[in-house]
Amino acid sequence: MAYAPPFLIAEAGCNHKGDLEIARRFIKMAALFCKVEAVKFQKRCNRELLTEEQYNAPHPDPHHAYGSTYGAHREFLEFSAAQHARLKEWCEEVGLVYSASVWDLTSAREIAALQPVFIKIPSACNNNFPMLEWLCQNYGGEIHLSLGMTTRAEEKQIIDFFINQGRSEDLTIYACTSGYPIAPQDACLLEIGRLRDSYGAAVRQIGFSGHHNGIALDIAAYTLGAPVIERHFTLDRTWKGTDHAASLEPDGLRKLKRDLVSTHLALTHKSTELLEVEKIQREKLKYRGKAI
Repeated sequence: MAYAPPFLIAEAGCNHKGDLEIARRFIKMAALFCKVEAVKFQKRCNRELLTEEQYNAPHPDPHHAYGSTYGAHREFLEFSAAQHARLKEWCEEVGLVYSASVWDLTSAREIAALQPVFIKIPSACNNNFPMLEWLCQNYGGEIHLSLGMTTRAEEKQIIDFFINQGRSEDLTIYACTSGYPIAPQDACLLEIGRLRDSYGAAVRQIGFSGHHNGIALDIAAYTLGAPVIERHFTLDRTWKGTDHAASLEPDGLRKLKRDLVSTHLALTHKSTELLEVEKIQREKLKYRGKAI
């Protein structure tokens, strides 16, 4: 099995607290300190995504609310299409790939107009077939899609849809468990192998979107065949907001990138029976008694 170099995505999401300058700090930190490949934000048209009842309901966790209703909370955290264009410019200035998760058709159109390298479909929206169809027919970049909270029948329907649209070769599917955060036993990493065996020949690649604590499971996911790793990222896990608890702070993300690179270098066979580093030790340490 040949291992592609790891591609690490820092999922900033809405952890920027609705502040464009904080979002810019996320980008700089992810690029210069953590040295990831991509930063991903989120885009919602809340009036389209939420029912009137959902929009006007109180936030289910008032401690993390940025508004008096859930709709007001979501609007407070939302960046405009023009602001996303600025985010993309800032990413490109420091050599990062910009992307966004799109939660509705309006947001898909707005982000596609920016022509990012890839657009992400979150688990919550992977069955929004009108949105998926529009992207397949109008957006020429890569489409990444998470399979959290999705049955196997639904999963097959999604993959078949992309095959029928002639876009499965542009599709990256992510093994994912939708919880924030999740226990290690809920990461279910062997799903990566199942997805690879079932759909590896049809899709571009397999990814892993982790919502666990720590970085050990991401290394395991990579060795199991998921070269694309996505982790939620924050500058401070104590900030207000429900995603911070399942996010890595800068030093954690930096260590994850370091360990993914080291693992990629290590996943190989010996090029010769004795490596150069071993020849030196062999000369000093190898038993020199009589051969049998």
